Amino acid sequence: MRAECALVIAIVGAESSGKTTLAQALQQRIAGQGLRAAMVGEALREFCDREQRTPRRDEQAALAAEQSRRIADATRGHAVVVADTTALMTAIYSEQVFGDRSLYAGAEAAHRRCDLTLVTALDLPWQADGLQRDGAHVRAPVDALLRAALLRMDLPFAVVSGHGAARLDSAWREVRRILGLASDQPAAGPSPRRWHCERCGDADCERRLFGPLLAPRA
Repeated sequence: MRAECALVIAIVGAESSGKTTLAQALQQRIAGQGLRAAMVGEALREFCDREQRTPRRDEQAALAAEQSRRIADATRGHAVVVADTTALMTAIYSEQVFGDRSLYAGAEAAHRRCDLTLVTALDLPWQADGLQRDGAHVRAPVDALLRAALLRMDLPFAVVSGHGAARLDSAWREVRRILGLASDQPAAGPSPRRWHCERCGDADCERRLFGPLLAPRA
């Protein structure tokens, strides 16, 4: 158990799936409940903007460590921390781009300190974003690697889908539960304790859809 008292909400997902927009909106809504809420931005984005290039393989570990450090720092002095990605995504991209799986152990250990994991669905149109994004074709493989990692960790998560206000409401239902806030309507949407397919709502569909990618890895 970590020493910090803050609840940590991790927003993870493939590129151009609305993580930053959702993180900002959730931080504002949580703050509107009178809670001290912080949003932690993505270290990779700052790296690309500063260096005007994507990181090399040997720079990935430092980026993962920096993302975890920022999240840990934000837990001091805040009741809730909303993280726009975690080191787990750095590990996934290291595997996807470089075939390097060495970052998973540390990234998974850091991610386990999060209290709620929200996975952004791929139902938003892909948009270019300078150097950071590779193209729409990488989203499905990255999404599959992410879900496989969460399954391997036996870590519950909720899939956030929908456009505009509907996407925020989808996330907010899960956040309300973990914050213990009363709801003015019956709880709806996916529970972070089960798999959820944004296409059909069938918990088993994810396993059929991703097949061997969801099997535990050595």
